[in-house]
Amino acid sequence: MSEKQIKKIVLAYSGGLDTSVMLHWLKQHYGCEVVCYCANVGQGEELEGLQAKATQTGASRLYVEDLRDEFVREYVWTAVKANAVYEGVYLLGTSLARPVIAKRQIEIARRERADAVAHGATGKGNDQVRFELSYYALEPDIKVIAPWREWDFKGRSELLAYANEHNIPVTATQEKPYSTDRNLMHVSYEGGVLENPWCEPPEEIFQLTRAPQNAKPEPQYVELGFERGQAVALNGESLGPVAMLEKLNLLGGEHGIGRVDMVENRFVGMKSRGVYETPGVTILQAAHRALESITLDREVMHLRDSLGVRFAESVYYGFWFSPEFQLMRKLIEETQRRVTGEVRLKLYRGNTTVVGRRSPHSLYSEKMATFEADSVYNQRDAEGFIKLNALRLRLRGLHND
Repeated sequence: MSEKQIKKIVLAYSGGLDTSVMLHWLKQHYGCEVVCYCANVGQGEELEGLQAKATQTGASRLYVEDLRDEFVREYVWTAVKANAVYEGVYLLGTSLARPVIAKRQIEIARRERADAVAHGATGKGNDQVRFELSYYALEPDIKVIAPWREWDFKGRSELLAYANEHNIPVTATQEKPYSTDRNLMHVSYEGGVLENPWCEPPEEIFQLTRAPQNAKPEPQYVELGFERGQAVALNGESLGPVAMLEKLNLLGGEHGIGRVDMVENRFVGMKSRGVYETPGVTILQAAHRALESITLDREVMHLRDSLGVRFAESVYYGFWFSPEFQLMRKLIEETQRRVTGEVRLKLYRGNTTVVGRRSPHSLYSEKMATFEADSVYNQRDAEGFIKLNALRLRLRGLHND
């Protein structure tokens, strides 16, 4: 489809610097109607004033879609069940939001009978891949417009100049040019002063968490209840997915939990420094893993864990709607059937410590595990077990030079 044939574009719009400039640029460059769409995945105050801003900048319409429940229930909870962590540190807050945002954008494009969809991801990052793989998986023939790969702007300094020239309302400044992405799961920070991996993140950038040294001076104990791998109660109070994550974010933030500063490997090939705050899911991951330790069979747990790296990479790279990921997801769900029970944790100065776990499906047997006298385990049986496992080692040892 040529540029002249495009009559309507649905733009994933946040109201930030990039997409504000993008809205104006798309109308100028393509000469067509632009419908803006903003997914509410927990940005909070960032959604305020979007309608006026989008209209002022030229949008024919703005959709603000509340996807918070779907985001937590279908995406965040799935990652927690899988214990998904990218490169041992990153809990995938931005990565998990992209497929749910892209899914609704395609639904709106169908409703609006739009010719194309557009996003604000740069040509250097992971998000362009995540958005576009999702678009093509859901609507194979959709036209995708990625302005960062088309226009002549070289960086955000030039975007700021363009915004000033065309009276586009933005909040970014030359003095504070780093990029943030916030949702119900986390806040991420990239760019600007953070591009130097030797530079400590400025304390003032953090939005969800206190520094551990400034956290509450006393530890706090909390109890999380799970059903089939999903957190459903906090300190005995039943909570839905959104309320659960909001409360855990507040608790974790007060205790300085969930900060991560890492240099990660982007899918496109370069290394990138990212700073993240993920207080609630940091607590959830610790609790969920503890409950699995008493409810999952050893080999089932090891099999699930063997898929952990592939699962996290699939989320990070943008393959949420791929057939292999859907298969892995079904396996994960199957492992969670008996992951029901309670976990008690101690929150204190940046740490989440599991101090208790119980379940009606517990495989832990105190009678078996005790160091005291018992009548259920014959210790002599271990001798044959060890000798059989040592057989190949002994045979190899006989032939060592």
